[in-house]
Amino acid sequence: MTDREQLHSNWLVTDGSDNLRVPVIEALDGQLITNKILADPDAIDGKLESNIEDDILKIVVVNRYKDAPIAKAFINNFRLKKGAIASSVAHDSHNIVAVGVNDESICKAVNLVIEKQGGISAVSDTKEMILALPVAGLMSNEDGYKIAEAYTAIDRMVKEELGSCLSSPFMTLSFMALLVIPHLKLSDLGLFDGDKFEFI
Repeated sequence: MTDREQLHSNWLVTDGSDNLRVPVIEALDGQLITNKILADPDAIDGKLESNIEDDILKIVVVNRYKDAPIAKAFINNFRLKKGAIASSVAHDSHNIVAVGVNDESICKAVNLVIEKQGGISAVSDTKEMILALPVAGLMSNEDGYKIAEAYTAIDRMVKEELGSCLSSPFMTLSFMALLVIPHLKLSDLGLFDGDKFEFI
């Protein structure tokens, strides 16, 4: 058994050839539902990593309420070419959810949210942006026009600098941990199949 098979033998599947594939969340622009697809992340030193070329990126959920292992999976259709985005607006539990091209970027994006006690963030190789949402990690006590301007700026960064083609990347991200909406989602407890209503 290879390192890759041993690390992920509980959720790797074969496609009838020698290829090993993993379940991947397929985000759909403007929709709450997701599809469940099988795809190939990159395997580097026995660890599964984002496959930027094929748009198979890491997604993580970090528990906001207690120390717990970070839930990890893969997602398609965010189309980030660099960096990461994160948010503490993540229905229904509102843990921190993040998508990115590598662990370093994901950590930076998540840590920005933690530092501000909630918010949405975006990071590239050279730039970091955060819209703080310190009221329960969901709301701001700042002027609405100021928040609208800040949201427009961070949304523009995600599309123009990081490469997302989603019409509303942060809105899409906020529903990727909502388990009751099919077909595949990620909670702080792991990847959840909404059709079978069980964790993978």
